[in-house]
Amino acid sequence: MHILVIEDDQALATGLCTALRRKSYVVNLVGTGKDALHVIRTETPDIAILDLGLPDMDGIDVLKQARREHPALQILVLTARSHIDEKIIGLDSGADDYLAKPFEITELFARLRVLERRLGSANSTEISVGEISLNTATNGVLSNGIELELSRREFMLLRSLMENVGRVQTRNTLETRLYGWGEEVASNALEVHIHNLRKKLGADFIKTVRGVGYRVNQQ
Repeated sequence: MHILVIEDDQALATGLCTALRRKSYVVNLVGTGKDALHVIRTETPDIAILDLGLPDMDGIDVLKQARREHPALQILVLTARSHIDEKIIGLDSGADDYLAKPFEITELFARLRVLERRLGSANSTEISVGEISLNTATNGVLSNGIELELSRREFMLLRSLMENVGRVQTRNTLETRLYGWGEEVASNALEVHIHNLRKKLGADFIKTVRGVGYRVNQQ
């Protein structure tokens, strides 16, 4: 799950990104509305966490433009504007949810889980394909009822494939979901993760679509 954090408070942004990455989200950060709209247009995330108090433009304007261009994007407004009228304006402008500062990180995670369930590919916290079950709330994976030990990126890769069962995921798509900006990525990193998953899940669970990417088929 790819999250774009739009927040200009460096201390809050750093802590928020660290907490999200610990929950296995791929997180990218921008501090201005202009940068946010550029990223949303070119590398559309699954969820955007948007602070309304940005330095270059009003967050409501960012919200409206993002909603017009990407109606399916899930947007959580995060702001110090706690007056009920301002909350209504945010929701009426296209926000999917609204969380006022200060907030508890556990509440933010709960709100994000709701947004994930609204996405077309994630209707439940549990995704099952054949004998493999993946739980997006606990980050657990079972094979025939036996828990598997997966690294963080192995889990993220498997989740992306299982959420899109039957559809080919390109190399670029998968790498975007595995790595944030500025992270050094070895040329064969994706193949290494696929190889490790196949050893744990079975050689035939993840199919290679030559020259394109990978796919998990409904079983």
